[in-house]
Amino acid sequence: MKKVTKGRARSMVRDELRREYRFDYSRAKRNRFAAASTRRPVVVVLDDDIARVFRSSESVNALLRAVIASMPRGPRRRKTPSREKD
Repeated sequence: MKKVTKGRARSMVRDELRREYRFDYSRAKRNRFAAASTRRPVVVVLDDDIARVFRSSESVNALLRAVIASMPRGPRRRKTPSREKD
């Protein structure tokens, strides 16, 4: 095994790392996931017994929409201001 002198090691590092990299943006592609990243997804973990019944997110959403539609519409509650601790 040969020993590498300090001068040689520095030149090797200098060759690998550049101060600036120039990219060819003419060959770049659109990000197909960009539109999805603007929405904030909500992740809900279902228990195993419930996950066996609902195989897709569409079936869960359909049931939840039906439950929401059947709920009576009453006056909306206002949020109560949080109490300051002494």
